Amino acid sequence: MTQVKEEIIRELNDLPPRTYGEVLDFIRYLKSRRRKAAPDTALASEPALRKDWLRPEEEEAWKDL
Repeated sequence: MTQVKEEIIRELNDLPPRTYGEVLDFIRYLKSRRRKAAPDTALASEPALRKDWLRPEEEEAWKDL
């Protein structure tokens, strides 16, 4: 285990059990935030790629799909 992970576990062990739900909620929040970031990155790159997508050669290559 990494040192940070071990420290997180030690801190968790020092918390009262009634707070475990809050910790779990926070972990799930962090995971969902990370999942949402990926599509945002793809959308941000669209304007930069648009000029390549709209070239006549690209239109020709993809016309049958």
